[in-house]
Amino acid sequence: MSTSLIWANLKQKKENRENMMSENKFLKQIEQQVLVADGATGTNLQKRGLPKGMPSDLWVFDAPNEIIQLHRDFIAAGSNIILTDTFGGTRVRLAKSGLDNRVIELNQTAVGLARKAAEGTATWVAGSIGPTGELLKPNGLLDEADARAAFVEQARTLVDAGVDLLVVETQFDLAEAHIAVEAVRSVSSTIPLVCSFSFDRGTRTMMGVKPAQLSAELEALGVNLLGINCGRSLPDNLKALQELWTTTQLPSWFKPNAGLPRANEYGESIYDITPE
Repeated sequence: MSTSLIWANLKQKKENRENMMSENKFLKQIEQQVLVADGATGTNLQKRGLPKGMPSDLWVFDAPNEIIQLHRDFIAAGSNIILTDTFGGTRVRLAKSGLDNRVIELNQTAVGLARKAAEGTATWVAGSIGPTGELLKPNGLLDEADARAAFVEQARTLVDAGVDLLVVETQFDLAEAHIAVEAVRSVSSTIPLVCSFSFDRGTRTMMGVKPAQLSAELEALGVNLLGINCGRSLPDNLKALQELWTTTQLPSWFKPNAGLPRANEYGESIYDITPE
């Protein structure tokens, strides 16, 4: 490919992104100000009675009022963005709970709960798409085609249900993230899309992915925000963010957890990081 053609392609991608940003209210706002997202779903629901080890997605059916109240509490605390309780909402992951035949219902219901909680506010509702929980072949047993179909199904359901943006989060494998992002873009070329990795090995993921690799792999696929969530510690997450900044000009999504938990004498998970 000639240099002039490469430049033309890059210029077209830049123009396409600028056009998308100007047409979408969320993307326009995120370029102009810092927005605050919500906090942890699973650990907060455990404090409200979710049995330890149970996926939080199941409470979309079993305890919808608790989901709504958690969303409302985050909004009251100042969240501009709330994530749907659909982190494990792919067919692949729900099969472990015997709910793979209720994928569409679960995702639709979760969006409805978030919308109900956000009613009357200016809060953005983001559709959460987590990893499948399986490794792709040849490292695991999951076929790429099955992973792609699962992501397409969840993304389409979330978009049709009315989310404002999608968040492909807690990724650790570039190959799976690539599939998830392509799946989203096959459903909608315009919905704002976040892709966020968890660097649980400090400044590397469990598959050895470096923050600097994200932009090269994902920007061309139409990701609007790149970022980091969960992770091992606040200092490690900051280092990962600084490394990411050296390679991208996209807005950043930064949603670290409060370090790693430890068990107290009652077996409860507690975090030593204070709000301050």
